Amino acid sequence: MHEDQRRRASALLHAHQLDAALFASPASVTWLTGFAPPIQTGPHPFAGAPPLVWWDGERFTLIVVDAWAAAAAPFARAPDGGVLTYLGYTVDAPIDGARHLRALLQSLWQKSANGGRNRRVGVESWAAPSAVGEVLAAHYKGDWVMIDEWLAPLRMVKTEEELAKLRVNFQLTDVAHAAARRATVAGAREIDVWLAAKATVEAAAGQRVPMGNDCVVGYRQENIGGWPLDHALRPGDSLIVDLSTILHGYWSDSCATYFAGAANARQQAIHTVVSQALALGASLLRPGAVTGDIDRRVRQFIANAGYPVYPHHTGHGVGVSGHEAPRIVPYNQEVLAAGMVILLEPGIYFPGETGVRLEDAFLITDDGAIQLTAHDKSLP
Repeated sequence: MHEDQRRRASALLHAHQLDAALFASPASVTWLTGFAPPIQTGPHPFAGAPPLVWWDGERFTLIVVDAWAAAAAPFARAPDGGVLTYLGYTVDAPIDGARHLRALLQSLWQKSANGGRNRRVGVESWAAPSAVGEVLAAHYKGDWVMIDEWLAPLRMVKTEEELAKLRVNFQLTDVAHAAARRATVAGAREIDVWLAAKATVEAAAGQRVPMGNDCVVGYRQENIGGWPLDHALRPGDSLIVDLSTILHGYWSDSCATYFAGAANARQQAIHTVVSQALALGASLLRPGAVTGDIDRRVRQFIANAGYPVYPHHTGHGVGVSGHEAPRIVPYNQEVLAAGMVILLEPGIYFPGETGVRLEDAFLITDDGAIQLTAHDKSLP
């Protein structure tokens, strides 16, 4: 389970002469261990912090509240892994997950060489809970190194194990879009379309599946993105449906624009231009391509067609988070490589009237790219 990710992370940490490291961001924890908290309603109410990963120079230890012990158990069997839990809920004492986590971290620290003194220890500081800071302040005498975003470049190229998880999610978004297309009719509300998509996804997955991102009718003033509300679709309205599913700790992403009935001439025209812009972007995806160059080519295509250029990214990577490197944006000079998974999503928007965005996912191969999404983006 994610052995290659840990091997690459260890090599990076050793190259920077670190003796130990604590990873605190959810993306890092899932990428290193394959563990994703089985929650959909925010942080666990009895946990002292989200899951953490401690690297002692050789092994990776996943630290979770005891309620997640069973879900984390597979990582305990990894040759270079282990799981430690701390008390969360109890009827025998006040609930104080933070105190129990602090005690566990202090124990780990004391067991390390010299009690952590004169050692170089990396910490993902922006995501680290207060318990980490308290233990560092009380016991740490060595060199503390911020390692925020150190793993982000490593996450860009996916392993076969990651690609398998991503493909499952992209298949779910295809199912979701088919349901959303059927549900887009005059009189339906944004939330009705969204619930139809979500119910179909969860039936296909056989479990609850968190979903993002947008479901917005064209007559909204802010019609680029937003949560589905009770806005009703009128005959001829456009509806942007941008869907992500999050299963096995990995995200998908995708977008199509549907119409409540027949699209009018203007909608047909901008849908055609956006479709062509997406095809242009896809044709540019290959190892060695510069992300900023792709962004400029696609934006210029929209501008040359006489339409306002979208104010968001042309695309982005995806994996253990819904939006990760490499970003397809004007400033970026990152170079594409085989194994990256890229989303492209050009759009044309007329606030308060209508809008179109189309999005597909692509896997960069040795000589180009293959499409991972298969949802129907055609006009009705």
